[in-house]
Amino acid sequence: MKTIKNWILNFINGFCMALADSVPGVSGGTIAFLLGFYDKFIGSLDDLFRGDLKAKKEALKFLIKIGIGWAVGFIIMALILGNVFETHIYSISSLFIGFIMFAIPIVIYEEKEVLKGKYINIIFTILGIALVVTITLLNPANGQGINIHIDNLNLGIIIYVFFAAMVAISAMVLPGISGSTLLLIFGLYIPIMSAIKEVLHLNLSYIPILVVFGLGVITGILLFVRLIKKSLEKYRSQTIYTIIGMMIGSLFSIVRGPTTLEVPQNAMNLQTFSILFFIIGGVVIIGLQAFKMYSTKESKKDDN
Repeated sequence: MKTIKNWILNFINGFCMALADSVPGVSGGTIAFLLGFYDKFIGSLDDLFRGDLKAKKEALKFLIKIGIGWAVGFIIMALILGNVFETHIYSISSLFIGFIMFAIPIVIYEEKEVLKGKYINIIFTILGIALVVTITLLNPANGQGINIHIDNLNLGIIIYVFFAAMVAISAMVLPGISGSTLLLIFGLYIPIMSAIKEVLHLNLSYIPILVVFGLGVITGILLFVRLIKKSLEKYRSQTIYTIIGMMIGSLFSIVRGPTTLEVPQNAMNLQTFSILFFIIGGVVIIGLQAFKMYSTKESKKDDN
């Protein structure tokens, strides 16, 4: 029974990460952080590449559970829900604002021991906000991007895609910065999402560039995850304050999100903001938090 509950919880965790990673504005790392498995997620990624044999096995087990949920969520986003973000962007943006607004107090509460009495570190919150806002302002006017079809490939495009993937995955695992937003800045969000959709429809001509993108992702994990892990271990207070700042900054990214669509729309304002979807986002976060607390309580019972 404990194993089944564990699989279900990790599937949901991975699924929620994929929903966030698939669209500009919200980071999957943010979802992992507010659901309480961010440290384990980062530690497992690091152990998978650098740990001993036992650590690698444990990391692989955990990441497979998360990965199945992530893959299902990402495929659904690529095949079914992609058009929703074009036609209902303001409702979806309101939903994500609800996610973040309700998540921030949860993060502060759960990390209160490392935040309390170290208010000088609020400077890192300001830096976190500034970083995300700056990245958001670099967004292109639309998300059309560059041509990555096999007929258009050359060494320059291959190097460019590899580098962009390496940077984007670093953002995807870091709360507050959206990897999809960075792909928009690089002009690769629509091309990569379209390439994935084409491969899922058995158009294999996009496989070479997706392999390059995948290699960039792996390189980014190798270079960046260890830095995050060490920061959380040695400078947790400063890191948490920074993460909170990046989460606050992501609200600006979400508001600006409609301007980055293939057919740009106006940034969100009070008239286009949906209070209903904002509340739904809050309810989802509260529900996930309650589910996490219930699962933790049940796991302790099982251990006893």
